[in-house]
Order: sequence, then structure tokens, then C-alpha cells
Amino acid sequence: MSQFGSQARALFDRVFPERQIYHRSGGAVRYVSLSPSKQALLALGAVGLAGWCVYATANTLMEGPQATASNAEVERERAKYDRWLNESRAQAAASQALLEERTRQFDRATQDFESRHEVLRSLLEYAGGNSVQLAATRPIERDGARIIMAASIDEAEPRQSRATANEAYRVTTVGFRARAEQLQADQERTLSELEDQVAERSETVRGVLRLTGVSMASLTGPDSDAGPLVPQDFVAYLRDSGLNPAFAERVAQVAARVTESRRLGDIANSTPLAPPVAVDYRETSGYGQRIDPFTGRPAFHSGLDLAAFERAPVVATSPGTVVYAGTRSGYGYTVEIDHGHGFRTRYAHLRDIQVERGDQVAIGQRIGSMGSTGRSTATHLHYEVWFRGRAVDPVNFLRAGRHVHEQG
Repeated sequence: MSQFGSQARALFDRVFPERQIYHRSGGAVRYVSLSPSKQALLALGAVGLAGWCVYATANTLMEGPQATASNAEVERERAKYDRWLNESRAQAAASQALLEERTRQFDRATQDFESRHEVLRSLLEYAGGNSVQLAATRPIERDGARIIMAASIDEAEPRQSRATANEAYRVTTVGFRARAEQLQADQERTLSELEDQVAERSETVRGVLRLTGVSMASLTGPDSDAGPLVPQDFVAYLRDSGLNPAFAERVAQVAARVTESRRLGDIANSTPLAPPVAVDYRETSGYGQRIDPFTGRPAFHSGLDLAAFERAPVVATSPGTVVYAGTRSGYGYTVEIDHGHGFRTRYAHLRDIQVERGDQVAIGQRIGSMGSTGRSTATHLHYEVWFRGRAVDPVNFLRAGRHVHEQG
């Protein structure tokens, strides 16, 4: 063992003999003595540093591909998260845009429904009421009285209802769109019901007017007081309402029917349909050719003679204006009333007159009493109906009036 130690010591001394390092500077010489132990420490440090460099270099060379793979994975994950983030932002932006568009649609729909509702309300007011009556026949207003066609009248033209199309309506969507479609269907049904109602009224009035024997062309022709098909202010209102053109046209069509119904109603209100005597009476002489009771020869009788009793109440057969009240040759005490739309009535041989010229009279209002003044043989009323300056048969008007009922 001591021999091995001696050999190691000898080897150490040969490898690391004591060395001196000289250094000259400014004419002076200095030296540094390096003992074997210091040299061994320096050598050991150099070997350690070299070993660390080798280790670090090898480790770097070996871990390079792994680091590259790890970095690539990190980049992929980052790209994936970036993509998700961009998609989320895009979806959020799309949702926001959709919400804004739905809000605009809702606002437009709300405004449209409000406009439709206002137009329908105006149309219903124009039609004469704020609700749609579904009765088969609506009364015709006549200055406080109502005339309703009896169920036996069959002269009215049949008409196919348009409401059947709405009966097949089915809501297939949900939410706001379904509600919007339902509201549109309700509005269309309201229009159809109103159209059916006014059409029934028009057909009912036509049935009455046909029974008078006066042609509808004469009653509703361009020379009548019918006026325009649809009031221009209502047309302008529709034009300025901003409605959908199709709906506005539909409203205009219904408004035209309402105007027609109102026009026919005005004509019916002017038509003398009520009996001119307010008590039971009998017809004693008809309209047309007859034997004159004074001359005994054939003569034309331009009216209808109705007999009851002296002082029996004689009443107006339709609203109008008294245009004559006094004595007329051959007629005695006479009252003439202008009812408008070309109609006039004459009440002759009265015992007394209870109205004056210019008075406005209502249907059923007393205008005088039955008598026998003028060219008369007995107590009776001579009743004439004139249309556009020509005498017509009063019997037709009384017969037409029997198909209606007076209600206070």
C-alpha cells in the first residue's frame, strides 16, 4: 500500500512540479510561485469546466428535437384557442347583429300593426260603428226609425263569403312570428267580416229598392247624389299611412263597398216607403187610367187614394223638406215634401196643414189631417210619389214598405 502511495506521489510531482511564473513590468521583475496543489486545483477546475461544457452541449443536442416538438404543440394549442376565441367573437357579433335586426323587425312590425289598427279603426268609424256586427242584416237608420228587411225578401243578389279563406288559416310557427301572423289573420278576418256585413246591407237595400219599380241605374247613376266611390280624404289617408300596398289596396276595396253601402242607405232613407196614413186605411182608387168621378170619362190618375176617417193623421213617408204647404188648384190643401235623391211626395185634399214651407220633417211626422178639400168627392188622402219630375205608382213603394218593420 505504501508502495502504491509512493508511486502516486511521484506521478503527482512529475505532473504538477512547482512552477514559477515571471512577470516584468516597468523594469521590475516579479514572479508568482505555483505550488503543485494549486496546479492540481486549477487542472481540476479546467477539467470540470470542460466536462460541463461537453455535458451542456450534448444535452442541448439531444433535447433540441423535443423542445421543437413541444414548441410546435404549444403553437398548435395557441392557434386552436385563438380560433375558438375568434369564432366566439364572430358568434357574439352575429348574435348582436341578429338581435339588432330582430329588434328592427319588431319595431317595424309594431309600427305596421299600429298603422293597420288605426286604419281599421278609421274604416270602422267610416262604416258607421266601432265594432263589426255579425248579424245577417243590419238596420237601415232613418232619422230615429229603423227599417229592417223581412226574411222573405229574396231579391238580393247572393254573394260568396270571403271569410272561408281565413277559416283554413293555420298557425305553423311559434313565438313572435306566430303572433304576428295571427294578428294579421285577425285583421284580415275583420276586413272580411266588415265587407260581408256592408255587402249584406247593400244587397238588402237593393232588394227593397227593386220592389219600388224604379231602376237601380236611375237611382245610382251619375246624375244622382251618390258622390265619389271613396272619399278623397280617406284615399289620401291610406296613401300617407305607410301601409303595405297590398293591405292598403284591400282596405280601399272594403272602403269602396262601405261607400256603396252608405250611398244606397242614403237613397233608401230618401225613398218614401212608409204608409202616409198613421191609422188603418183602405185603397179607394189606384194609380193610372180610371173613370173620372166628375166627368165620367177615362182620365189618368197620378196618385193613390187612401180613405180612413176625417182628421185621420197624415204623416211623412220619408225624411225631407217641406217645399209646398197651401192650397193648390184641384188638390185643395196640399203638402209637398222633397226627400232628396230625386224623390218628392204630395199629400192632397187635406182638412188642415200642420207644417210650413221650409220645415224639416222626419219619417212618420204628422203633416196634416185627412179631409175632402179641392176636387174631391169624399174624405180621403190623394197621395203621389214623384221621381225626377215624373209621377210613379205609389203602390210599389207601399208594397216595398210592407217588407220592412218600423221600430222606434
